[in-house]
Amino acid sequence: MEGEPTADLIRAQLRRARASKGLSQEDFGKRVNYSGSQVSAVELGQRPLDKLFLTRADEVLETGELLVSLLKLAERDGEPSWFMPWLDAERNAKQLRYYNPTVIPGLLQTAAYARRIFRFDDHRLEEEVDRLVQSRLERHEILTSNSPPQVVAVVDEVALRHCDQIMREQLAHLLKMAELPNVHILIIPSSTGLHVGWCGPLALAMGGDGGWVGQLDSQLTGTVVDVQDDVATLLARWESIRNEALPRQQSIKLMKEVESQHGSQ
Repeated sequence: MEGEPTADLIRAQLRRARASKGLSQEDFGKRVNYSGSQVSAVELGQRPLDKLFLTRADEVLETGELLVSLLKLAERDGEPSWFMPWLDAERNAKQLRYYNPTVIPGLLQTAAYARRIFRFDDHRLEEEVDRLVQSRLERHEILTSNSPPQVVAVVDEVALRHCDQIMREQLAHLLKMAELPNVHILIIPSSTGLHVGWCGPLALAMGGDGGWVGQLDSQLTGTVVDVQDDVATLLARWESIRNEALPRQQSIKLMKEVESQHGSQ
């Protein structure tokens, strides 16, 4: 099992433990308050791992805290354990949607930009920052994989115009990513004014089963959203945000314009 991604290792251990107890997915699901199809989706990677689910699974399967402990190994790889369910959803997604009113989404950040973001926490040691940056860059691999997801990222123009020396490189990277057929980067011009997106950033992932999950960030932590009504609300807000953005080619034109202005600063 050495070298196997943590999420895959958790699923493998979950399947083994369930089988050793002689439980079908349906029977196991009843004991953890999941349907058999939901258990199947978790085991196949079509539904993100969740700490509450794994805690209950450890209890039912009498595995101690094995599954939850494996989830916590994400911290060793440079990500907090609360972020692991979203990484899992992102890695297995068929479609991804991102919006942030003030910064570039993590999946599209350069190493220098990500490093600057992580250094906002001045208690972090340089070694920890290095691990976080490396982990973030590894996420980018899904954009050019053999079967990449469709990615739509909406960014406010204000996020492009930060007066910082790293922004020209970041803008050049965005333009390069925008050349990929599966990546759409849409810009909301500053002239738009206030809109629903200013309530906060959000991300959405559609898995192989067609179901959506969301992810919300705060100053301290993040939350994966998979309750149907809440996901529906996020999808509706996402559509409202996207409707404020320029079309793809106009967005690219604006990014090029801002890039040239950073070069003259």
